[in-house]
Amino acid sequence: MKLFTGLRQIREFERRQLPFLKSVIDFDIVIEIGYAEEQEQPLTLKQLFLLNLSSRTTVRRKLARLIEQGIVMRRKHANDHRTSLLTISASTVRLLGKYCGTVTTISACHFN
Repeated sequence: MKLFTGLRQIREFERRQLPFLKSVIDFDIVIEIGYAEEQEQPLTLKQLFLLNLSSRTTVRRKLARLIEQGIVMRRKHANDHRTSLLTISASTVRLLGKYCGTVTTISACHFN
């Protein structure tokens, strides 16, 4: 088992392919929005705040950057036009799928 070789490969992939995830909070925001979308219950901004990932100010600032980069998308709620739903862009979902495949492969090689 080469633990640190595998961890290093994962981290190299993250730096190259996921530069928009600059912190653990960025990663948490993307994961929570994607998970809710996967469960067919997209999050609102208020629901994201209620997850207590960090302070509201930090979450708002990091979310604004992710939206500006096209990682997270905002769309109007079908029934309540005052509310926006948060979703992950299709290109980011594909990239994260590739990331999961890479982590799985590296894990199989190094973490048995």
